[in-house]
Amino acid sequence: MALASVPKVVFGLIAFAIFWVLAVFPAIPFLPIGRTAGSLLGAMLMVIFQVITPDEAYDTIDLPILGLLFGTMVVSTYLERADMFKYIGKLLAWKSRGAKDLLCRICVISAISSALFTNDTSCVVLTEFILKIARQHNLPPTPFLLALASSANIGSSATPIGNPQNLVIAVQSKISFGNFLIGILPAMVAGVVANAIILLIMFWKLLSVHKDEEDAGAEDVVEEYDSHRFSPATMSHYSSLNSQEWSSHLDAITVQNSPQVQILRNRSIANASESNGISSNTFDTARISSVSRDGTNGVASMAKEETSPSNSSAGVDTLIPPSERKTNFIIKWKRVLWKSCVYIITVGMLVALLLGLNMSWTAITAALALIVLDFKDATPCLEKVSYSLLIFFCGMFITVDGLNKTGIPSALWDIMEPYSHVDRASGIAILAIVILVLSNLASNVPTVLLLGGRVAASAAAISKADEKKAWLILAWASTISGNLSLLGSAANLIVCEQAIRAPNLPYTLTFWSHLKFGLPSTIIVTAIGLTFIR
Repeated sequence: MALASVPKVVFGLIAFAIFWVLAVFPAIPFLPIGRTAGSLLGAMLMVIFQVITPDEAYDTIDLPILGLLFGTMVVSTYLERADMFKYIGKLLAWKSRGAKDLLCRICVISAISSALFTNDTSCVVLTEFILKIARQHNLPPTPFLLALASSANIGSSATPIGNPQNLVIAVQSKISFGNFLIGILPAMVAGVVANAIILLIMFWKLLSVHKDEEDAGAEDVVEEYDSHRFSPATMSHYSSLNSQEWSSHLDAITVQNSPQVQILRNRSIANASESNGISSNTFDTARISSVSRDGTNGVASMAKEETSPSNSSAGVDTLIPPSERKTNFIIKWKRVLWKSCVYIITVGMLVALLLGLNMSWTAITAALALIVLDFKDATPCLEKVSYSLLIFFCGMFITVDGLNKTGIPSALWDIMEPYSHVDRASGIAILAIVILVLSNLASNVPTVLLLGGRVAASAAAISKADEKKAWLILAWASTISGNLSLLGSAANLIVCEQAIRAPNLPYTLTFWSHLKFGLPSTIIVTAIGLTFIR
């Protein structure tokens, strides 16, 4: 493709430069409008500068990609409500055998969860829990946060729903979910192993903590993670007790002469008298007379029952009327049934994708099935969808297409194309370097949009198999390149921001600490993975 006219080239470059600056540096001082607004600004300038017409701009928006993004985000929201990510997090602390074991678990679990539920989601839900584990084990958080972010990026390369650039590649290349998975899965597994080894080598001394110190807080971590979220079903049988029932329960405990419990009982009685119109004196008289009739033996037997191990867990349950216990039992099993249905629908979505059904409509169908199954207003769940990301993609489609119409990407590719054939090792290496550099300069999704069609067309001239291989190489290299620096991928930034905002245990992952690990990891993992792509 020949270069466009000089004004069109200049204005196209200006519009794309503004988009790029705001995408990479969303809080830039002279225009701190963020990535989403920056994307729309770049798209608008492409139209205003007449680099692209309004009709062409609308045609560039890829609705299948937006539909797939929307569907997967809704499904991830319901999976979080169904405690899927809580169970994933608990696997990290379950019977941990030390810091090195924990690091390897983070690599494996974050990679698998990212392949199935996107890398951004995995990083959002696991960052705070990993910080809690590091605090309990008295370990430095840096290696574990690096393991989470880097392994999430590596794992997300295996499936079309793992990250946005894979969505673009899967839709444009028309490679089925199953073929995509088979083509990259071996590279992903090798990459996760290599990445874990690099982390262990670089942080061996920091991870060499005495095991007794680590094990001391393992159970506390699990309990803390369990307490992070409570469902109404698990709390209902406590909240259903009225103040008089709590007072009766506390009376039995006061025989142990605990002044704190006595104060709590008196407050409970006072609250009951205010709400129910019963005077505290009358209530105390009835209680004292009841105790005097039973005598000291009754008090002793009551204390014995309260301190008995067999009755310790049933002390509160015996105060709940049978009707309320039945209600709580029904609520509990309704939630278990609902969670099971959420998991079944999600598995069904993955099976449908593996069978080659339309990916965007499969994801949307699963999302709507979960909304109907929930049988309540879906607004709270739909509000958790990142509509700003969907808008960002719309603006990016228009901006990148405008840059393509200037002819600059084609001219640059014409220079590199003879040296980037995927039927020889040197060509694959050069192509991977080009993708790595562009992904860190222009971000991975714009790189895929800019290079995808050209790389595929060049490989298709060799053979159909090479065309598919070229798409998979593009998916692998553009994804792993995100591990190079802190700004390389959204997953890295999410881990960094979540760590800074974590309550009671904030931590800052610096740019240089990430780069010292990211540079060798990206080069080694990319090279190893390329040898496994088929």
